[in-house]
Amino acid sequence: MTPTTETMVGIGGAAESTDMVLNIGPQHPSTHGVLRLRLVLDGERIVRAEPVIGYMHRGAEKLFEARDYRQIIVLANRHDWLSAFSNELGVVLAVERMLGMEVPTRAVWTRTLLAELNRVLNHLMFLGSYPLELGGITPVFYAFREREVLQNVMEEVSGGRMHYMFNRVGGLKEDLPAGWTARARGAVAAVRSRMDVFDDLVLGNEIFRGRTRGVGALSPEAVHAYGVSGPIARASGVDFDLRRDEPYLAYGELQDTLKVVTRTDGDCLARFECLLEQTHNALDLADACLDRLAELEPGPVNQRLPKVLKAPEGHTYAWTENPLGINGYYLVSKGEKTPYRLKLRSASYNNIQALTELLPGTLVSDMVAILGSLFFVVGDVDK
Repeated sequence: MTPTTETMVGIGGAAESTDMVLNIGPQHPSTHGVLRLRLVLDGERIVRAEPVIGYMHRGAEKLFEARDYRQIIVLANRHDWLSAFSNELGVVLAVERMLGMEVPTRAVWTRTLLAELNRVLNHLMFLGSYPLELGGITPVFYAFREREVLQNVMEEVSGGRMHYMFNRVGGLKEDLPAGWTARARGAVAAVRSRMDVFDDLVLGNEIFRGRTRGVGALSPEAVHAYGVSGPIARASGVDFDLRRDEPYLAYGELQDTLKVVTRTDGDCLARFECLLEQTHNALDLADACLDRLAELEPGPVNQRLPKVLKAPEGHTYAWTENPLGINGYYLVSKGEKTPYRLKLRSASYNNIQALTELLPGTLVSDMVAILGSLFFVVGDVDK
């Protein structure tokens, strides 16, 4: 009989799970530009997430201090390149408040109109690109078709396709071209008539709903803790919109048309639904502004400014409901022709910090769905 030998094999630490650190970005197909996510994984599940920012930092706030009040507008409209007109607007509103300057009525309504058209342009980009990140390629083609229609009228009025440079301290660069309002009304109607593509093709897609429903739910408490704003906050039930709650421009007279879109689920699907419904409402607001402009008598669209524009000594704060959320502008003046300090509070900066709350506990496969649903622009984060 052959003797048998028993051997005990110890697997030791290999039987225990081992955390792995995974870098997503800063140059990676699943990130919106040069954002880096440092993920700690336990298998396929995310344990910790840290957004690492600063790869696109251009020092815009420091450059504000070396440019006069006319020149800083060109710096301000570039951090969120999808919301250039709205970015310009916040800066000129802060300077006008510091100067105690009243803007002509025609300029106020035109600014409101262009801000809402810019909102639609911003939202269309995400309405098309978000399904693309989840594997649906068709919606982005429709989104860019509609963007081109609106960009044509924005380019006609300002001369720029993305960086409009149409705002000025005291109003606008110039009056609207002859016949432009009719062409803008036609563009709004054309885009509205085809928006059912996103209602049916995207929201009606069971794969899209399966990838987004119940994924990445953000609580109202986390919204307040991280300073999240805009459609992302309203998708979590935080019912706040500066256009209604602290009206600026002509929004005080548009309360019957303005609809603040909210949801309560706070997941990726709710965020997309808020963005889509808000786009519908922005088109309605644009029509209301066009109606009001048609009723106004011809008049100036800006104020005459001195050759050297100096803001009085002091400080002020202006904030606007930008397409991606609340933008704030804290302006400090020492009475010179350049700001002593202009601090920019951008929506995307606060919004992506919520990733540290959203990603832990989720699967890596859901990371892209959650990341894309925060609808941010990296330049708006890094400034």
